[in-house]
Amino acid sequence: MTEPDALADWTSALTRALDLDVVVDVELILDLARQAAHAVSRPAAPVTTFLVGYAAALRGGGPEAVAAAAATAERLAGGWPPS
Repeated sequence: MTEPDALADWTSALTRALDLDVVVDVELILDLARQAAHAVSRPAAPVTTFLVGYAAALRGGGPEAVAAAAATAERLAGGWPPS
């Protein structure tokens, strides 16, 4: 199984196991994690994606809420001072 297939299978299985009815924009999440890891620090990647998901859920969920929360995190990471 290739990596993209494994990730798609994992994402599908996890959303079912968590009883979530959600379409996951994997590319958006990976891009956000990559930016946080490079701009802030590697451990910022999972923390950032968790917080974006949490913020989106508090705002009703859905693709628009995820995109808005991700955009906020990307702006913050983009202006983060180099370490």
